[in-house]
Amino acid sequence: MINLTVAFGALFYMGWSASPAIAQPPTRDPHTPGYVSATELQDGTNPSPKANGNFIIGPTHQPAPEATVQANVPQGTIYRFTIESKDSKIYPGIAREPNTFGTPDQTNPAKLIVTTSHPAPYTRQVAVYVPKQYVPGTAAPFIVGADGPDNLLFTVLDNLIAEGKVPPMVTISISNGSGDAQGSERGLEYDTMSGTYAEFVEKEILPLVESKCQIKLTKDPAGRATMGGSSGGSCALIMAWYHPELYHLVLNYSGTYINQQWPWNPKTPQGAWGFHETIIPKSRLKPLRIWMEVGDRDLFNPNVMRDGMHDWVLANENMAKALAAKGYQYQFIFARNAGHVDNKVRKQTLPEALEWLWKDYQPVKAKSKN
Repeated sequence: MINLTVAFGALFYMGWSASPAIAQPPTRDPHTPGYVSATELQDGTNPSPKANGNFIIGPTHQPAPEATVQANVPQGTIYRFTIESKDSKIYPGIAREPNTFGTPDQTNPAKLIVTTSHPAPYTRQVAVYVPKQYVPGTAAPFIVGADGPDNLLFTVLDNLIAEGKVPPMVTISISNGSGDAQGSERGLEYDTMSGTYAEFVEKEILPLVESKCQIKLTKDPAGRATMGGSSGGSCALIMAWYHPELYHLVLNYSGTYINQQWPWNPKTPQGAWGFHETIIPKSRLKPLRIWMEVGDRDLFNPNVMRDGMHDWVLANENMAKALAAKGYQYQFIFARNAGHVDNKVRKQTLPEALEWLWKDYQPVKAKSKN
């Protein structure tokens, strides 16, 4: 077992400098005291898409057959378009100056002061996957994905839909507005603990998707999923948490359930770390179904804050604990021999994750006009 106190201290910055100490994240043992109890699976296998709970996979990660293009499988159509920041009423655009970060508030280590963020334009890419099996005029279930485009997701869906393992669904893969973490457009979109990003998608993205791609998207939250990795993963939960009337399904890799919100908000002073610390435990059960993963070499405090809330592995372990205690339907994967949003793990697990996420979905039947 690693000495977390020593490892944690080794990754902190010396003093309040903006230049980080370079260190590799430690490799975690999934059986560390305080972590969730988990079923260790045979190397190279995934949990059953029928099973809930906590699982350990690895150290070998071979791609699932569905992660590669298969012969004689109908391929969906990919539509691509761009969005300019000047056309958004919700996100007109910000950026943090290059090679700058922020300084911790010395009276509150959980609060980061950023003075180099300013208005700035962006161009956002959107890629929309429409399966070959989509029936024009019908309301399709769909996934909203962060940090797009996600070509692996498109390939996996081609294969899973053809196998009948998931319903024919649309995927809206949206790129972020640039930058990362506090003071950036991406950080503002993905790390803010509010319903704003879900509202942006609902009001400014989905209508464009329907008009440009000539499709209809379901209004049923049971047929709407969010997906992402890292801050995009925490964003996936944030979207559904603050708007469960819009989304019931969440899939994320290496979710950034840490204190990275900016600007600081006294209502959610711990940022996404608050999900497992207070928010989920003290909130009513919501109709959410959540798949999540973390790697044994995932991120571990790579910034200046000394708040004890920047350990990605611990954050995801605590998320699994909080979800279990509250009675959520979830599946949590601890991946051995894996880094942050590890592509080998994604190729191994994404087909099973999607099948698990959608296994109970029943489309709403159209009402008869008679």
